Amino acid sequence: MFSLSAASSASTAAAAAAVVNTVQQSLSTVPSAVLRKQRTPGSSIFWVQVQTAAASSSLRSRFCPVKAMSHPQTLSVPTDDSHSSAPGKKQALISLSDKKDLAVLGTGLQELGYKIVSTGGTATALEKAGVSVTKVEQLTSFPEMLDGRVKTLHPNVHGGILARRDQKHHMEALNEHGIGTFDIVVVNLYPFYDKVTSAGGIAFEDGIENIDIGGPTMIRAAAKNHKDVLVVVDSEDYPALLEFLKGNQDDEQFRRKLAWKAFQHVASYDSAVSEWLWKRTSEDKFPPNLTVPLSLKSSLRYGENPHQKAAFYVDKSLSEFNTGGIATAIQHHGKEMSYNNYLDADAAWNCVSEFKNPTCVVVKHTNPCGVASRDDILEAYRLAVKADPVSAFGGIVAFNIEVDEALAKEIREFRSPTDGETRMFYEIVVAPKYTKKGLEILRGKSKTLRILEANKNEKGKLSLRQVGGGWLAQDSDDVTPQDIQFNVVSDKTPTENELHDAEFAWLCVKHVKSNAIVIVKNNCMLGMGSGQPNRLESLRIAMRKAGDEVKGAALASDAFFPFAWKDAVEEACESGVGVIAEPGGSIRDKDAIDCCNKYGVSLLFTNVRHFRH
Repeated sequence: MFSLSAASSASTAAAAAAVVNTVQQSLSTVPSAVLRKQRTPGSSIFWVQVQTAAASSSLRSRFCPVKAMSHPQTLSVPTDDSHSSAPGKKQALISLSDKKDLAVLGTGLQELGYKIVSTGGTATALEKAGVSVTKVEQLTSFPEMLDGRVKTLHPNVHGGILARRDQKHHMEALNEHGIGTFDIVVVNLYPFYDKVTSAGGIAFEDGIENIDIGGPTMIRAAAKNHKDVLVVVDSEDYPALLEFLKGNQDDEQFRRKLAWKAFQHVASYDSAVSEWLWKRTSEDKFPPNLTVPLSLKSSLRYGENPHQKAAFYVDKSLSEFNTGGIATAIQHHGKEMSYNNYLDADAAWNCVSEFKNPTCVVVKHTNPCGVASRDDILEAYRLAVKADPVSAFGGIVAFNIEVDEALAKEIREFRSPTDGETRMFYEIVVAPKYTKKGLEILRGKSKTLRILEANKNEKGKLSLRQVGGGWLAQDSDDVTPQDIQFNVVSDKTPTENELHDAEFAWLCVKHVKSNAIVIVKNNCMLGMGSGQPNRLESLRIAMRKAGDEVKGAALASDAFFPFAWKDAVEEACESGVGVIAEPGGSIRDKDAIDCCNKYGVSLLFTNVRHFRH
């Protein structure tokens, strides 16, 4: 650096002109030197552009800032290498919002001989930890500005990150401009996700201010140039980084893995910003482009079958934040969850969560094979198992209330209704919470029993399903019996109990795979038929399971009956059901009405279909 005294404090511009003249005189011995000056509007900073003719006769250009110093009559011009690193000097750039283990990282790098360049609060934290730091503004000769929006967006930073060490002209350019290289870049981003999902929400302007610009730019630059620059975005990688630096051999795969993680980190960050901005811009639930950020929760032993590899991911979309579901359930006990376990547990939990009264649901292969609601949850559990004890064995049992000591004992000791001797076996128990004693008792039932504690799924979620080469997106099916009208279209009006059973059956059939038929009496599923290519066959399966109890029961069908006479409707009426609930909408609806009138059965149209494929 060198400084000059200005002739008058009243004219900064005149003083700067004097500096330019001095610089020009000092370069008078340089052939073909060309100087141009320009003032930054509204500031006391001037830029001097120097073009010199190189040996190759090509013009090289650089800008030097001319800046007023603290003394009102003094100006300063930084020399080319005032804060540049010496050739071969190892440098690390650190800029963190989350400063977890920062002291360990900074100390470790310093001990390995790295010069550390840092920004703002990160630099302060490092200094407090006793780590020597060069602040980024010393490197750029430019202050942080625009309320922190511009700190690292400068050639002295990005040139040092992006320069390829194996390209001679890259290194010559750095040398010409007095820019040192960075070997390590450690950056994480403004906590945008946490801010916009915080309790009470966040104002739009505050959300915008929490969108990181400089951070992603440095991360992407370092990741692109990972052959020469190690980029770290996760504090969990600090130990591996330090160990790698202590070694003598390079590892291309290690560098690539860090680069992949960096790009993935930025992509997830950008997806959150995009999702948030879309919701603040449009009421359309289906944007033209959709990115779903997924985070690996666990590798699974296998998929649906042992020959298929599998893994489980958690959806990190803003729309899924704190909205419940099996993905975020706590596992208190048992073997690791399998692919099929997740599917079955999800089906059981989604079903049982829809009921308001104390309810037990038993699921096998994603279909509820037993459902019962009672004030006494022990009775509800016994009835749910009784509906189909053969299917219930090895299934998933779910409750919508706390599992206490008494219920846990009943789950542990209950014998199969088929023989009264075989103790029931389950893969999973899932509930919203457990008492300490209840959890202790369940743990004693089996070493393998998976015990899950889950929060209820919120309504209004986006449902995604994959097909070959694409995805289907739809609203989740949140319609309940309380949301619809059960319109009586027959001569016979159902009794109050029959109507309640029809509503219960309607809520059950919604969770059964199409074609679906459910038979219910006294808030208890008696039988169900699922997944058959024709509705008549599903009906026959459900009636066979219900047995003699079908008389006076309620029957629900997830879709309309295409035929009535000598088909499903007439067979149901002949079996003695008291009421049938279906969507209606068939061209043969009148046949169904006439058939029910003939047999004295109540028929309800809901005008809502519940297909489940």
